[in-house]
Amino acid sequence: MRVLGVIPARLGSTRLPHKPLQSLAGEPLITRVVQRVLEHDLLDELVVATDSLRVVEVAERSGVRAVLTDSGHQTGTDRVAEVASGAAYASFDIVVNIQGDEPFLSREALFGALARVEGGDEVGTAAAPLDVDLAGDPNRVKVVTDARGRALYFSRSIIPYRRDSDSSSEGLYWQHLGIYSFTRVALARWISLPPSAAERAESLEQLRALHNGMTIGVARLEQPVLPGIDTEDDLRRAEAHWHAFQGQV
Repeated sequence: MRVLGVIPARLGSTRLPHKPLQSLAGEPLITRVVQRVLEHDLLDELVVATDSLRVVEVAERSGVRAVLTDSGHQTGTDRVAEVASGAAYASFDIVVNIQGDEPFLSREALFGALARVEGGDEVGTAAAPLDVDLAGDPNRVKVVTDARGRALYFSRSIIPYRRDSDSSSEGLYWQHLGIYSFTRVALARWISLPPSAAERAESLEQLRALHNGMTIGVARLEQPVLPGIDTEDDLRRAEAHWHAFQGQV
């Protein structure tokens, strides 16, 4: 199946203004994300979807096509769907939403999200093991899955809750990663649905899909990961991580 990757990159982030253009190791963040995804060589085409001409220019200098999308979109998925609906991309079977603030996205995560859809799930994503000491961080979204590896719920709160504090937390907490692969039908259905009450409360759009019975398969990674870049502190941590490993993460 042919795979289209789309990186939504909105300029007007509230917590980190002009986030796609913020510098990471001497290059704009969106450039670092593009480079990382291209290294994995799992997509047939990669596109940046943005509301900013400045981001378009930077993305195209990075070697990929960029599409100027509607500035009124409420979510990254809406922006991805606009690109995927274009005539130029009608031949792609799977569409992948790759977050524009995940410069350390692993090949394992991208491959796993794709594999979940190829295996029959409507939507595929990934999660990494999370230390219990970090599980209370609301910026690290947690996911609980069923026996088939399908998501039961996502939350910024600690899930599952340990009633007995001395019970083992090994393998209990999983950090959701910002990647979604969709069949075309699933993507169209997702954006047609109204936001759910849980989605509004948690500010997590994937809860809309679960509320309406859509299956989200979760590929489990072996190693912990850094969170996405949402704040100045996140950016500083990412910069330090990049230099510590000389970009090889």
